[in-house]
Amino acid sequence: MPETSQISPVAFNCEGGLVLNKSTFLMQPGEALELQNFEPDIGGGYRRINGFNKYINHIVPQTTTSSEAVLMCTVFSNNVLAARGEKIWSSASTTITIAIVANTSMTGSGTINVFSTTGFTASGTLQINSEIFTYTGVTSSTFTGVTRATSSTTAAAHAVKDVVSESWTQRDTGRTNAAKYTFEKFNFDGNSKIIVVDQVNAPTVFNTSLAATDVSESSVAGAKFVTAFKGHMFYAGMSSTPEEIVFSQPFDEDAFSSGSGAGSIRVDDTIVGIKTFRENLFIFCENRIFSLSGTSSANFAIAPVTRNIGCINGSTIQEFAGDLIFLGPDGLRTVAGTAKIGDVELGTISTNVQPIFDDQIDDAVAFESIVIPDKTQYRIFFTKEGQADSLTSGVICVKKGQGYEFSETKGMKPACTDTIVDVGDVIVLHGDFTGFVNRQEIGNDFDGTVIFGKYRSPDLGFNDLGIRKHMQRVIVNYKPESAIDADLFLRYDQESAESSRPAAYPLDSSAVAAQYGVATYGSTSTYGGTTQPSVRQSVEGSGFTIALRVNDGGLTAPYSLKGFQLEYQIGARR
Repeated sequence: MPETSQISPVAFNCEGGLVLNKSTFLMQPGEALELQNFEPDIGGGYRRINGFNKYINHIVPQTTTSSEAVLMCTVFSNNVLAARGEKIWSSASTTITIAIVANTSMTGSGTINVFSTTGFTASGTLQINSEIFTYTGVTSSTFTGVTRATSSTTAAAHAVKDVVSESWTQRDTGRTNAAKYTFEKFNFDGNSKIIVVDQVNAPTVFNTSLAATDVSESSVAGAKFVTAFKGHMFYAGMSSTPEEIVFSQPFDEDAFSSGSGAGSIRVDDTIVGIKTFRENLFIFCENRIFSLSGTSSANFAIAPVTRNIGCINGSTIQEFAGDLIFLGPDGLRTVAGTAKIGDVELGTISTNVQPIFDDQIDDAVAFESIVIPDKTQYRIFFTKEGQADSLTSGVICVKKGQGYEFSETKGMKPACTDTIVDVGDVIVLHGDFTGFVNRQEIGNDFDGTVIFGKYRSPDLGFNDLGIRKHMQRVIVNYKPESAIDADLFLRYDQESAESSRPAAYPLDSSAVAAQYGVATYGSTSTYGGTTQPSVRQSVEGSGFTIALRVNDGGLTAPYSLKGFQLEYQIGARR
């Protein structure tokens, strides 16, 4: 048997997230020097993220040119609403529950089984992947009277969970030069509605039938922001009065008599966003933040939260982890943190990844953000005009205990975003710059483009940088969710060219099967998403410091890196 008495083991959990503001020698072993397209997992470790797929297979129709971005996307009254160019459209989306094979004949009497037909019209046109279908009837979970391969498309195989969507229906006309939208869903009179503003035209209200009515008050035409607070509708961001907020009469978004409770409030800075949070309306400006309290025009009162720090981009404001988060001039901040510590640096929560924000923040006009509530996760995307999707980066922020952990994304470029929670189902949407509405948090790629996940540990010296370590084994503890394909690399002495550079060690399903015997994912008697196998990998090389890398090949299901144990023998002192 090999001599093991001189082997020293060092184990650590993957925790702490991406850290770029420390010397690699001062980092904790579980922190990451590189963490791209992984997310700090609320269940522990670092999880390779899911991708996104089209939520509506049909492109949102353009007004003038194919370069028009999607300016709004959300779900309302069981319909997907999207804006592009100067028009607002609706569609519906569901998924297949019984696979369709390519040679199944559908010539007017076919049936497609789906999760739900809610939101779809009684007859019409469907698209699944690239194939177009027509149908003449619906039940709660089927389309009937189906004809396939219409509109010169080809019959193809379609799998369970493939998206089924209907063609877009125009819902509003007469808009001119619309810019990016914001919206508010509300119910003032027992009827659910959504109001949208586009920075140019009159605010527009849709009822559950998606009939549109413009707000008639000229003072709120061209509003950029809208939100409901204490039964009033608040409008802000009008180009002629950028420091003014106008609010309606109680429980009527289109009535503005001052004698009946409507009014306006001015602040001394340009407003870049408004957000209702708990019992206050927060007013974010370029260089200040204010809080509005009260219940009516008789007692509305405004007070400064800070007069020294503002918000860079209103699209970054989100309710997150029991607070409001936003992008300030020095990175991500929380309102409570800003108010509590009086504008000092402690209010900034993103110091661990400050170099990323320093590189990106000068051109923040098109940044987007989203919250994924079931993961206690906030994502900010550094969207920039003319930049390729593959080059567009972002930051993931996850609340862990009393602190935050971070990672980086690359390959997602949203033009607009929204999160909808529907009976426990979290739907994360983004509209893109090619005219499609996509759903994040599904699939293993970015709508057909591979996801490259990268993890790198700090340079580990095991408390003594002067001793050479002869590596023997690395034990990897991870949690696969399906078959995976990734590689483990060992690098020595800060990846010096003079140090040994062993070839990749595969971290894939075959490695796990070697530990557990013949195995099939999904089987109740073998490993799966609930197990956390530990793979023992013999390794080569030596150095004064050791760094671990995990790179996946882009074509893999998500998996979580939970921790590592490194086993080495002590060599000579330098």
